[in-house]
Amino acid sequence: MIDFTEKSEYGFSDLVRLVAALRGPGGCPWDQIQTHASIRRNFLEEAYEACEALDAGEPEHLREELGDVLLQVVFHAGIEADAGRFDIDGVCDGVCKKLVARHPHLFDQSQSRMDWEDLKRAQRGNQSVAQAMEGVSHALPALWRADKLLSKAERSGMESRDPDAARAELTQQIEALGRTEGTEAQSHLGRALFALVRLARSAELDPETALAQTCEQFIDSFAQKEAALSPVGN
Repeated sequence: MIDFTEKSEYGFSDLVRLVAALRGPGGCPWDQIQTHASIRRNFLEEAYEACEALDAGEPEHLREELGDVLLQVVFHAGIEADAGRFDIDGVCDGVCKKLVARHPHLFDQSQSRMDWEDLKRAQRGNQSVAQAMEGVSHALPALWRADKLLSKAERSGMESRDPDAARAELTQQIEALGRTEGTEAQSHLGRALFALVRLARSAELDPETALAQTCEQFIDSFAQKEAALSPVGN
């Protein structure tokens, strides 16, 4: 038996204690052996499922999925606490300090309102736009990451939303894709997709959302074709 008292309702501190109990002596063997690497995919899956609940607009489903995301945060913090590096309070401390620092016009009346991106760059000590780009998460879906990189480049004034240039680049890369193979073809495919993101930005469209919608449309279309080919009564 683990040292945890069941209740009719639980709060955040209960979750922290429960995870610690599951991972501690006499707890769950599976929970005890997990590492950051072993549950990394779980973290991503839970985050995506929470986003799906957001899109569906179902509060009860969203409550459940946010709980799963929160469990991942507490679990990873617990691993670090066991290693003596930081705990969940350290996580909360860090994010609270970040929020205060990024709203100086609300907490420090001597400070003027500063653009969010400029403020982040100043606080992180980024000396160039390229360094800020490197800070964009490598784990983001590629279309989303490309969109964020182009956004930072546009803010620098070194990149413009030129639809004609984007179309020309897209055509060039597609033609080159047809003449090559292997890693060279993959490089041209990547450049073609990047050009498509440029084109999407020039039209103020979200490429990640557009592709997600097309995926759903493809499923619906395929289902209709499959139903039409199925024998009547099956």
